[in-house]
Amino acid sequence: MARSMYHTGFVVEEMDRSVKFYTEGVGLSIDADMDLSGYGLEQVVGYKDARIRAVMLKTHDGQILELLQYIEPKGEPREESQQYPRHLIGAAHLGFMVDDADDSFKKCIALGGQQLNPVVQVLDGLKACYLQDPDGNWIELVEDAVHHANPFTIVQNRTRP
Repeated sequence: MARSMYHTGFVVEEMDRSVKFYTEGVGLSIDADMDLSGYGLEQVVGYKDARIRAVMLKTHDGQILELLQYIEPKGEPREESQQYPRHLIGAAHLGFMVDDADDSFKKCIALGGQQLNPVVQVLDGLKACYLQDPDGNWIELVEDAVHHANPFTIVQNRTRP
């Protein structure tokens, strides 16, 4: 039985660019920055002699976005035909609740995000938009007036060695 979500992971090309996008654009903070290698990592990712830089970013409630930059084997971009369709089986996105969707959207685009459409009002008091981070990972920004008026936070308690 799953107890909670642990993290979401995105593979990125340029770690520093991606960290800047998610800290300055979305508002996450750095929790850890690690260089990983060795037998355990090789077994998890399925590549012999794997070497990865991993940066864990967190929301104020402790949810984690893990950014992975493959050093060995070197990361490869997706084929362009697979980069943009959101309706493909297996396509994914990560949604963020933000205080101001328009402001976050503008910051993300200025930091290399790729616009699909502008922020729109989906329902009364609910704004949202999809966009891609600089590496083509889809994210959703959501501003919810109900949540904003009655905020709640469930802080994740996680341990690491």
